[in-house]
Amino acid sequence: MEEWARLFGDFEYKTISHITLSNGKRVSTIWLELNHNFRDGTSLIFETMVFSKDKKERELYCERYATLKEAEEGHERIVKEYEKAQELKDDRGDDSAKDENPTPEEE
Repeated sequence: MEEWARLFGDFEYKTISHITLSNGKRVSTIWLELNHNFRDGTSLIFETMVFSKDKKERELYCERYATLKEAEEGHERIVKEYEKAQELKDDRGDDSAKDENPTPEEE
């Protein structure tokens, strides 16, 4: 329990990966410290979130995972999806770059 309490306050330990994309959105994957599966089933203790580039940093997308491996793979996949979506917007000449869409598939 003491180890958990020490790690609970260690932001560097909790951060699995963090990147700012070319379009200014942020993708962050962290250890949640506690199970965030509020139903029966597998404990979800890691989370990847995508945040808007505006000052409010609104949550645009979220996925949760049971293992560190899933979290690392999920982070990498989401970064690739958002970068690909931005490339498609760039190819179309869409410079609006709005943060209205919650998932990369919809951008």
